[in-house]
Amino acid sequence: MIYVSRKEHFNAAHKLYNPNWSREKNIEIFGPCANENWHGHNYDLIVTVSGDPDPETGFVVDLKKLSVLIKKEVLEELDHQNLNLDVPFMAGKMASTEVLAQEIWNILEPKISSITSHGSLFCIKLYETPRNYVEYYGPGV
Repeated sequence: MIYVSRKEHFNAAHKLYNPNWSREKNIEIFGPCANENWHGHNYDLIVTVSGDPDPETGFVVDLKKLSVLIKKEVLEELDHQNLNLDVPFMAGKMASTEVLAQEIWNILEPKISSITSHGSLFCIKLYETPRNYVEYYGPGV
């Protein structure tokens, strides 16, 4: 089994805020991330595909095709957007990095087979800051 990863970058704003809670509780739980005027991050997204190399190309996945897929399906929706207001697939959801990673998985997982017959989506790793990141391996893992 080989693991092949592509790293991409995007910028986005958000706030963490539960509308069912008081302003005070949101600030208590989320701190500055509940700022009414939003805040932004320089996200790094790492998409990993696993599989066995194609005997004819030696690739698990063509990284150029993976990059194009990520840009078209994910980055065009997220880059320089407000996750709470501007991104349809985040509507009504908490704009945490954890939820965002799950939603990115949901978008990419069914489309990976269109660019490779030798691999499948293994992991979404999403860095919110250089020290804070999440890894998502799909539902049930």
